[in-house]
Amino acid sequence: MLSIGIVGCGTIGTALARAIDEGRIPALLSGLANRTQARAEALAGSLRTRPPVVKIPELVRASDLLVEAATGKALEEIVPACLREGKDVFVISVGGLLGHEEWFREAEARGCRILFASGAIAGLDGVRGAVVGRVDSVTLTTRKPPKGLAGAPYVVERGIDLDALTEETVIFEGTAREACKGFPTNVNVSAALSLAGVGPDRTRVRIIAVPGGRFNQHRIEVRGEFGRLAVEIENVPSATNPRTGLLSIYSSIAFLAGYARTTGSKAKRQDPT
Repeated sequence: MLSIGIVGCGTIGTALARAIDEGRIPALLSGLANRTQARAEALAGSLRTRPPVVKIPELVRASDLLVEAATGKALEEIVPACLREGKDVFVISVGGLLGHEEWFREAEARGCRILFASGAIAGLDGVRGAVVGRVDSVTLTTRKPPKGLAGAPYVVERGIDLDALTEETVIFEGTAREACKGFPTNVNVSAALSLAGVGPDRTRVRIIAVPGGRFNQHRIEVRGEFGRLAVEIENVPSATNPRTGLLSIYSSIAFLAGYARTTGSKAKRQDPT
């Protein structure tokens, strides 16, 4: 059976570990790693089958697939470690991939992959199809409750008082690259959209704070010679982290379940025994 290691024991990492432990992802949990070891130990101890808590290099060696559920900054250690071992890596913090085109080139050369799911949005298959032809514009409009934007570098650096807002307020307009830098834990959807489409510098992003809002809303609009594509999502925030929508968690579980079934089947066919 496929073995999966998870780096990061926050909201998404915990959900994925439990999905493996409960059999919803048909794989073995080879181990956990986390910046704070006590948190990883607590998660490991809560599972029916307790996985080891190890450092990232050991976890990479023990896993067929490594899942990053930590931070974009952590990718600077995680991705090169996976590439050295020729292992696939599944990335949650997609914004951390921007500016590292060399990782994708090295992955191709080594016969491994850097993977990511659609996360909190939908329609990436349509976007990938659209860019085969001419694409004139790609825009993402994100609406979030203020608490879901709290602590973002862009907000802090500009002294934006989110608690003082009384109506919908546009707090950012720019490129996906700029959005990922200013809101690294909020708009990984913009990175996923840009990687599937026309790139981070041609993908436009608008972020709106919505006082009293209940959902994380994302609207994608793509225009080109194919016509027009529009997708809108209202995503319920996770109870444990308002920055993370439930669809982000569910899409990751679905992706890993499909990966495990497909990859496990291939390995079984190749096994001479």
